[in-house]
Amino acid sequence: MKPSIPKGTRDFSPTEVAQRNYIFNTIKASFENFGFQPIETPSFENSSTLMGKYGEEGDRLIFKILNSGDFLKKTDSQLLSDKNSLKVTSQISEKALRYDLTVPFARYVVQHQNDISFPFKRYQIQPVWRADRPQKGRFREFYQCDADVVGSKSLVQEVEFVQLYDDVFFKLKLSGVTIKMNNRKILSGIAEVIGAADKLIDFTVALDKLDKIGVEGVTNEMLSKGITQEAIDKVQPLFHFSGSNSEKLNQLKGMLQTSDEGLNGVKELQFVVDSISELGLQSANLEIDVTLARGLNYYTGAIFEVSAPEGVKMGSIGGGGRYDDLTGIFGLKDVSGVGISFGLDRIYLVLEELNLFESVELPKPKVLFLNFDEQQQLSSLKAITELRKENVKCELYPDVATSNKQQKKQFKYVNNRAIEFMVSKFENERFTLKNMNSGEQSELSLSDMIKKLK
Repeated sequence: MKPSIPKGTRDFSPTEVAQRNYIFNTIKASFENFGFQPIETPSFENSSTLMGKYGEEGDRLIFKILNSGDFLKKTDSQLLSDKNSLKVTSQISEKALRYDLTVPFARYVVQHQNDISFPFKRYQIQPVWRADRPQKGRFREFYQCDADVVGSKSLVQEVEFVQLYDDVFFKLKLSGVTIKMNNRKILSGIAEVIGAADKLIDFTVALDKLDKIGVEGVTNEMLSKGITQEAIDKVQPLFHFSGSNSEKLNQLKGMLQTSDEGLNGVKELQFVVDSISELGLQSANLEIDVTLARGLNYYTGAIFEVSAPEGVKMGSIGGGGRYDDLTGIFGLKDVSGVGISFGLDRIYLVLEELNLFESVELPKPKVLFLNFDEQQQLSSLKAITELRKENVKCELYPDVATSNKQQKKQFKYVNNRAIEFMVSKFENERFTLKNMNSGEQSELSLSDMIKKLK
């Protein structure tokens, strides 16, 4: 039987790993430049930590882990005969693979609150798992790169996150990225003004689909959820919301003049927009998008979503928001947080489509010692040992060439890996070193060779 891997997972070649590491290292450098510290959490958590934190759909997409041993032995026989998978799951699975990095981070903050200096700025780069339907840019196992600040309600954090997104994409040479921004308070205010405050989630989930299913589709979904036609008529301006950020903010002020919460959301958004206008961005665009409603189950203020440059068909490549009460679900009240995430796998696909990986090189030795004579192997290994002490990447071709064909194989290896220097022989305490780019060849002592290669 031919081996295979589960759907929604992937193998990565050396080239792909090098390219992914290029993205990881770029993001990590920006995180640390902005003052964030690294943490890691387990790949799986107690089910009670994860379940109920992402809404009904999120719960469905969490990978459950079967209990060890005979997990059916203690299960209610009636539940088994009823074939009620939801009720059976709680008895046979107590752990689950993490769905994202935010909820485990909230758990981490609560559990380690006495060891943390607040405000706490953390970053985390680890894989997550979702039992989703695989498609382009959507996998069941993928990496998230998160940065969060907890313990501060200052809107300066939101400004810095916009700058952080811009910094990373500028360094990746990915221009034309759009950072979309909204505020949960604005959405709550709109729902209040149109008389649908009790339908906030239904209203925003439908509104969030505007770019996918259009005005008619959104209208029909809202009607199906019990939102009146009169309320939908009042929200019509949002379906065709356009203009500059300042113009959009002015329109929102007019629409939300009877909602204190809505106006507070506009004020917060205004602060971020004005600050970024003064500070400037290197390559990204900041755009107010009032239909943006991601993660509404725990976002309480700012909402972020990043879209790829125009012309690249890809879902969001980043997102986040403020969650003033997320740690409250674990018993720690009044700890405000805000964070963003980079979608590594989608960013990879975008960079690949736009041919932005040209400068990424595979790890390789600077010099390779050919192996044509078994008597010279030890001398080569001694030289390699000294070179490595001086941090010169080098290696010995492991197999001795006993024929012309095998010698050609070693030359081919040097060319295929684009190795810069080659040592072909050792004679009279001197090494024959060849520069593979210029063709220059010289006879050098070990100390002189070290100086040249350094």
